Amino acid sequence: MSAPVVTFHSATKRFGVGPVVLDRLELAINAGDFVSLIGPSGCGKSTLLRVVAGLTPLESGEVRLAPDAGEVSFVFQDATLLPWLTVGANVEVPLQLRGWDATARATVRDRMLARVRLTEKGHAYPRQLSGGQKMRVSLARALALSPSILLLDEPFGALDEMTREHLNEELLALRQQEAWTALFVTHSVMEAVFLSNRIIVMAANPGRVHAEIPVPLPYPRTPETRLTPEFQTLVAQVSRVLRSVEGAVEP
Repeated sequence: MSAPVVTFHSATKRFGVGPVVLDRLELAINAGDFVSLIGPSGCGKSTLLRVVAGLTPLESGEVRLAPDAGEVSFVFQDATLLPWLTVGANVEVPLQLRGWDATARATVRDRMLARVRLTEKGHAYPRQLSGGQKMRVSLARALALSPSILLLDEPFGALDEMTREHLNEELLALRQQEAWTALFVTHSVMEAVFLSNRIIVMAANPGRVHAEIPVPLPYPRTPETRLTPEFQTLVAQVSRVLRSVEGAVEP
């Protein structure tokens, strides 16, 4: 087993005088993992990602990144593209913030746009793209710095099912090329099973790990993976666990 690249120890988070969002959470993410976080609203899934990214401090406990963890990139629920910049310029933003020169930025930009199959859209503006294309640009931007850890906060939740499935497949193809560790928030059981090697089911009030379910399906995964009995069995298993957690949450 690979050494953990992210470790939560007794991680506790409360916003102001509100309820506890994360309660003494214990979790380890190993190098190369694709871990999906699933659970009812308010269980702290998005907060957990923001803690890893350094955007939200813990109240107590700690989150540790391995010394060699490398870059961390974040893909949000919305594509968060800058509307006044072209697609190519949006991909260059993190490189520009790091002080890369124009030639180096252009090389990475072109490589990333090719990987998400949007080379021909480099001079377009976000308003000219479909929802799925916008999320692919967001992925290209997040991958521009060659991160070791990719945090994804329900990036495909607003898309139709067919587009979502295609992007799931493209995401795994990108991971096969880049070999990053992923933490992925979703409300879709099928998406979690298709993408992950581990699924963390979280409970709310307060947020905590309720169950961990391994996903032993081999990679690479294809559209046919969704049709296998093994896939359907795992979807049913995760759904049962999730229903048991949601049933325990007060309305």
